[in-house]
Amino acid sequence: MVTGNKKIFNVETESEESLNTAVEMYMNGKIFIYPTDTIYGIGGNPFNHNVVQRINSIKKRDISKQFVLLVSGIEILLNFVELNSDDHIEYLKRIWPAPVTVVFNLNERARQNLSYITAAFRIPDNDFCIKLLNEIKLPLISTSVNRSSQKPLNENTIIIKEFADDIDAVFISEKTKDSYPSTIIALTSERPELIREGEIKFVDLLGKFI
Repeated sequence: MVTGNKKIFNVETESEESLNTAVEMYMNGKIFIYPTDTIYGIGGNPFNHNVVQRINSIKKRDISKQFVLLVSGIEILLNFVELNSDDHIEYLKRIWPAPVTVVFNLNERARQNLSYITAAFRIPDNDFCIKLLNEIKLPLISTSVNRSSQKPLNENTIIIKEFADDIDAVFISEKTKDSYPSTIIALTSERPELIREGEIKFVDLLGKFI
């Protein structure tokens, strides 16, 4: 539970409180900053219009831009996307969890709920994220901590100084990685297509596609 005006939580030293607070905030339409397997993200429930609107407002972000969505596993992912081949499931098992974001065609229900035809998903390689995602069993928004057109922030003290007054909680980690973005590929047709290369090279991802 959130006690008093506390807004800053350490996911290593306050692991249980951090997890419980993040779950509660997600379910109650709050937004928070949290560590991922790439850089810090601003998160919340993508199916909550007020959450989406608030994040866009804080970031001064174009409302037409989509968020990356984190999920705990492929079984959750399949509730929202359409795959072109059963081989894609085996491919995803080979490349996830990792800082690799994949764009999929959404199924009809997800299209109606998100108002998009495609969306980008990732299974993150981060303990706090996976524990949170396992509890909520729904996608989690992951968008960089920055104002539009500015460089993403990935240092605890700067994030707290710049954003703590705008969001409902900040979950910090002492184990954050260097600020490498995820590699983004599309799996909307038969073979993977590169959208943006990050820390993981596209040639290595293609090598896992059989």
